[in-house]
Amino acid sequence: MTAAAGRALREDHGGGGDGRMAVEKVSALVVGAGQAGIAMSEHLGGHGIEHVVLERDRIAERWRSGRWDSLVANGPAWHDRFPNMTFASAPDGFPGKEEVADYFVDYARKIAAPIRTGVEVRTVTRLDGRPGFRVETSAGAYEAGAVIAATGAFQTPVMPQLIPADAGVLQIHSAAYRNPAQLPEGAVLVVGSGSSGVQIAEELQDAGRPVYLSVGPHGRPPRSYRGRDFCWWLGVLGKWDAETRPGADHTTIAVSGAHGGRTVDLRRFAAGGMTLLGRTEGFEGGRLRLAGDLAGNLAKGDADYLAVLDEADAYVARNGLDLPEEPEARELLPDPPAVTRPIRSLDLAQAGITTVIWATGYTSDYSWLRLDVVDAEGRPKHQRGVAAEPGIYFLGLPWQTRRGSSFIWGVWHDARAIADHIAKQRAYFAYTPTRAL
Repeated sequence: MTAAAGRALREDHGGGGDGRMAVEKVSALVVGAGQAGIAMSEHLGGHGIEHVVLERDRIAERWRSGRWDSLVANGPAWHDRFPNMTFASAPDGFPGKEEVADYFVDYARKIAAPIRTGVEVRTVTRLDGRPGFRVETSAGAYEAGAVIAATGAFQTPVMPQLIPADAGVLQIHSAAYRNPAQLPEGAVLVVGSGSSGVQIAEELQDAGRPVYLSVGPHGRPPRSYRGRDFCWWLGVLGKWDAETRPGADHTTIAVSGAHGGRTVDLRRFAAGGMTLLGRTEGFEGGRLRLAGDLAGNLAKGDADYLAVLDEADAYVARNGLDLPEEPEARELLPDPPAVTRPIRSLDLAQAGITTVIWATGYTSDYSWLRLDVVDAEGRPKHQRGVAAEPGIYFLGLPWQTRRGSSFIWGVWHDARAIADHIAKQRAYFAYTPTRAL
């Protein structure tokens, strides 16, 4: 179907005078205009597949309003981008969140992506007796041959209901955190040791706040080693292409581009006055109950860190590269008292904690897909983004096809694979035998 034909296809249910809306028909409909949706639009356009991208807010809205003020990209500008356009900033720098959002706006303009903002998708159902789906939106109905859920991995913030609302502390998710000034005076407890948790904790510490950080299992790669960023090391070592295994646990990583990019070191945080805690397990009588796993979690993070250094050294030796040795990278600070004498119970009032920030991740919400495409926990049922329901696709999921899937560059490659699949299925559907069989 050509783009012109697609635009011309309208179905008027009942004529113009009775208030019933026309239904717009498209070959493919993409839900979400973040990095996943824009990448999807580029590859659909490359196949000549007429489509529309619907976004309930602005392009790349999560980068603007779903992040804290000082956030920068976790990867350098030379790496965390789409292949066909560079960032305006220095290649080895870490673009701020507004620059990242502007990048996607400019990219959408560059490829002339057919994006319609301010349109919320409410339901997707299968058409009866014919191929395709009916998509009900705040701006009317569509019929689409394929629907791509490009809403990404950061949809609904997860806030464990461990501390009651009447505990006398402000509780927010990391998605609602903006800067230290928004919080009441006093100490802050940050729960979660992924990239968001450690970056927010460090910012609060730098602002002079007493900070407690509840640390769970995590990896912590070197920000750079022997003159190369960890993104480069993961690339040459083949780790970006590592595939997920059913049932495997994939722990979060603590990495940061803040301050020009430096390795996250929780012992350094502790040496600066931050109090490290084990996982938060419960709350009773004003006291937080903590697991005794801090030493183990730090040790696992160290093992992950040192393993990358070992593989990098082996790669340098095997390939005869002239990269400077960096023995100081293996020097670890001593364990802080909170590791040698772990805190198992913490009175929030006595500690002066007035704010709890839950950096505990997100869950997906696909309730608008009225189809059998998610499991009992709401997780997409798919193979490499191709849903169990033919014609439905997912894009932007962590580990969708490989470790790099939810990163900017990774989602671009996953979008290409999905567009290829859609084009292939369209070719099968359009096939007509040249003779009777």
